[in-house]
Amino acid sequence: QVQLVESGGGLVQPGGSLRLSCVTSGSIARSYAMGWYRQAPGKQRELVAAITSGGSTNYADSVKGRFTISRNNAKNTVYLQMNSLKPEDTALYYCYANQGVATYWGQGTQVTVSS
Repeated sequence: QVQLVESGGGLVQPGGSLRLSCVTSGSIARSYAMGWYRQAPGKQRELVAAITSGGSTNYADSVKGRFTISRNNAKNTVYLQMNSLKPEDTALYYCYANQGVATYWGQGTQVTVSS
């Protein structure tokens, strides 16, 4: 059974920081591309950041310079460090793992940016 479990979401003030974590079952982390999507109420799900098995990264324009994605294969974990958070970053954040036609999703962790 493939599992992805996110954590680290919460309520933070504008300008604050959060670090999301996604722990995966062991067979995924090393060979799969992984990343984070988010979905705000009434909006489509959008890609936030992605990282390949080789460590190459890609970011949405809206988060470039503020968010950093990384992975620790020894811990089967992918991280999303989010700095300078804005109210428009408020969303449910989902971790995913992809290889070819196979894509797996976590259940999501809520991030709310509000004063």
